[in-house]
This record gives sequence, structure tokens and C-alpha cells, in this order.
Amino acid sequence: MTDHLKSEMKRLAQEHPLFHPQEMLVKVQESNKRLVIGLPKEIAYQENRIVLRPESVRVLVANGHEIYVESGAGLPSRYTDNDYSEAGAQIVYSPEEVFKADIVLKIDMPTLAEIEMMSPRATLISSLPLAKVTQEYLQAINRKKITALAYEMIEDEVGGLPLVRAMSEIAGSTVMLVAAELLSNTSGGKGIILGGITGVPPTKVLILGAGTVAEYAARAALGLGASVKVFDDNLYKLRRLKHSLGDQQIYTSTIEATTLARALKTTNVAIGALRHQDGRSICVVTEEMVSQMRPDSVIIDVSIDNGGCFETSRLTFHDAPTYRRYGVIHYCVPNIASRVARTATKAISNIFTPLLRRMGELGGVEEMIYIDHGFAKGVYSYSGELTNEYIGRKFHMKHKELSLIIAAATRQ
Repeated sequence: MTDHLKSEMKRLAQEHPLFHPQEMLVKVQESNKRLVIGLPKEIAYQENRIVLRPESVRVLVANGHEIYVESGAGLPSRYTDNDYSEAGAQIVYSPEEVFKADIVLKIDMPTLAEIEMMSPRATLISSLPLAKVTQEYLQAINRKKITALAYEMIEDEVGGLPLVRAMSEIAGSTVMLVAAELLSNTSGGKGIILGGITGVPPTKVLILGAGTVAEYAARAALGLGASVKVFDDNLYKLRRLKHSLGDQQIYTSTIEATTLARALKTTNVAIGALRHQDGRSICVVTEEMVSQMRPDSVIIDVSIDNGGCFETSRLTFHDAPTYRRYGVIHYCVPNIASRVARTATKAISNIFTPLLRRMGELGGVEEMIYIDHGFAKGVYSYSGELTNEYIGRKFHMKHKELSLIIAAATRQ
């Protein structure tokens, strides 16, 4: 620009104030995003839970989100289609319609046929246990560029697994109610009360494991007046359990074959809630130990979905939950929380509602993964391109096997 032109521009600016440069307003990007969420009907055998209850649907709809519910999806939890429609959800009558949602929320992992019904680059949030996820399954997810998250691996602010803990609390409380019923005459049991009364010795309860299931099972048993013994090889867990139970007296021991066999001979109820850090159950009670237990005593193997703690355990279901081996009643139902589906649904819904609200506020699933490291821990597959270096930097993965799974899936 010449000196003459500069002087002319200066003169114009002095004579005409409107020629002064004005600030330009820049549009601020809105972070809120409308989520389109699908709640399909569970087809897994005796799966009675659903991820969101009507009250949670009402909250999400009020925040601008769209919810599709497959007709009849809430009936096993005693929620009708009318309950969901009154809360603002849209009822659809085919699985194809609900699986077209941007975000699909399920309890059990979807089948390959259900994966095929999902839209490309959609998001799946469901149970995705390592033991059941095959290479074929990962490839099916990756072909559709689906972002898949395992809800059992999503962490909270303190590094806990909120959904796993909630279901474990339910299982721990429920197993003692099941044991009380199985000990009664009406169920063909020994005909004794779970607990104790004046002048009658208390029922003996043995618990394998010192995690959340054991804690809530012990609380219930002690509340009824039973005598409780807890076995676990993790001393930290045993100390934590004693601290959690406060002044209530329980017997604790590390797992040693002779001591365990002696305790099983006199116990009335044995609960299997032992699980290794990698998710596998540890079989510590042999068939010989079971054969020396009292007739009509009860075994409840909560860990049966991962193999079980008792050598004599085999999978059963809610419609035929028990069988006898060596005169001992065995209860080996893998999905105990579905026995009280409405309570379980409320617990799951309480966890997911704030997560979905925050997801909408941040702008979607991808933004939630970037910002919330606990949420990102559940990532199995991602619609973008990931590398091990990217995973380590963005997702702060603690689970080495998950990093390998994601990397393997994205290279297909």
C-alpha cells in the first residue's frame, strides 16, 4: 500500500467514523447434541432387564434426546409400552427399526444378526465379555465401523466398575434369599431356618471370595443371625471385608485345602463368589469335598458364568434352577440379577442416565470418549482409525488386552 493511499484511508476514517474496522461476531458451536437411542427387546434366554426405565427416558427426552423402544422390551421388568410412550419414547414394532438408532443400548451382547441390522458408524453399548467375543464378532463390528463399548469395563471417577458393582450387590443380597428358600421344607431342603433363634445354633454359611458379592451376602447372612466364614487368597480383600462389616464378627481364612474341606463338612450353605483378576473363576472345591458335605446342604455358585468355583457345578436356569449331586442341592444360575429384574433395571438406569446426559452435553459419543477416560476404558471398537500409540495417548488404557483387541479390530 502506497503512502498516498494510506493517508487517504486515514483521512476517510477521521471524516467518516463508520469506516473504522468493526469486530465480527463468530458463531459459537453448540456442544449439545440430540442423541437417537434405541432400546431393543432382549432375546437372550431369561434376560429380564432393560437399560433405561421410563423415568430415565422422561429425563433424556426432556433434554432433547430421542428414544426408540421396541414393543414389549420393558415387560420382563414390569414396564409396559404405555409407560415408555407416556415418558416420551417412540414405540417401534420391529427390531430393524430400533437397531437403526445412532446409539443402541442392550443388556446382553447382540447377536451377529443384530449387528447386521445396525447402521454403519453407529454406537453399541452392551455387555461384551472377553470370553465370548470372537474374532468373527470383532470383524462384524469393524465392517460396520461400529463404536462398541463394554459397559462392564466402564469406570467411575475413582476407578471402580459401577455396573459390575451394582449387579454384584444385587447378587450378593439375593443369594441369601435363595438359600433361605432352598433350605426350607417346601423346596425339599433340610427344613432349617437361615439364621438362628434362641436355643438353636445358627446356620453355618461359607463364602468363597471376599469381593462385593461376598460383602453383601455376608451382610444378609449376619443380619439373619447366621455364622459366616469367608475364604479368599487375597489378604487385602479379607481385611477390607472385615472393615466394611464393622463390629460384626466373621471368620476369615486364606484358601487351604484341608481347612476348606473341614469347613465344608459342617456348613449348611456354601456360596461361590471367587473370581480371578482376569475375569476367570477359580475352581477350588473338588468333587470329593462336595461328596463329604451334609445331605440337603446348599451350594450357590455365583461364578458359574465364568466356570464356577465348585467342580460339581453345571449351568442351570431360572425355570429349573437346582439339581442334586451327592445329596447336595446345587443352584448355578448365571444371571441372578434377572431374578429381580425391576430392581436391577433401576440400578442400571441410574448409572446410564447421567452418562447419556453428559454425552449429549459434550456433543456425542466421540467427545465423551476423548474427555471421560473412565468411559473410554470400555471401548472395544471405534469408528475411526486407531493405533496402539493413539490408544495409549487418548484413552489411557489400563487393560493391555483391550488395546490389543482394538488394534486387531481396526487393522482388519
